[in-house]
Amino acid sequence: MSETDLICDFGILRELRKRENMSIAELSERSGISASVISKLERNRNIAEMDTLYRIARVFGLTLSDLISLAENRTAHCVSSERYKSGDFVFERVNYANMRCMHAVAKKGAKVSRPELHRDDYELCWVLKGRLRFTLPNESYELKQGASIQFDALLEHTYEALEDSELIIVHLRKGKRF
Repeated sequence: MSETDLICDFGILRELRKRENMSIAELSERSGISASVISKLERNRNIAEMDTLYRIARVFGLTLSDLISLAENRTAHCVSSERYKSGDFVFERVNYANMRCMHAVAKKGAKVSRPELHRDDYELCWVLKGRLRFTLPNESYELKQGASIQFDALLEHTYEALEDSELIIVHLRKGKRF
């Protein structure tokens, strides 16, 4: 099928355009799409062809799939947390398509290596309470309350609680490389 369904809300085009301080006429000129088509799309009064959306997306530095995703996902996404244990750490986690957020607690001496299988993620660890030793293959850091570290999650790594600790870990999916 060469057209998107009307379940997409292309009112997002107005928001993108306003954010860039761009008029409909300017967007029309830069995309090669008529002002009337853009106006109808913004008001969801027209079915958009893929080529039209592609040309508009490029003006905003987006891919076609990014623009359609914005138009499809205009509402918040709520999930419930799940509790689990990895190594000696107790986690509570929420999962989203592009990230995982974990709250962890660990008693002094607790240790976890490669907390779980990672996707191609960046990982951020933020110590809320206590002290933690963080180890990569050729590096080691002591993180105190308030400190954080970010690294490529595919690297072998270990967390060790040097005292009772509480931390937040975020896995953020890397953007497409190719």
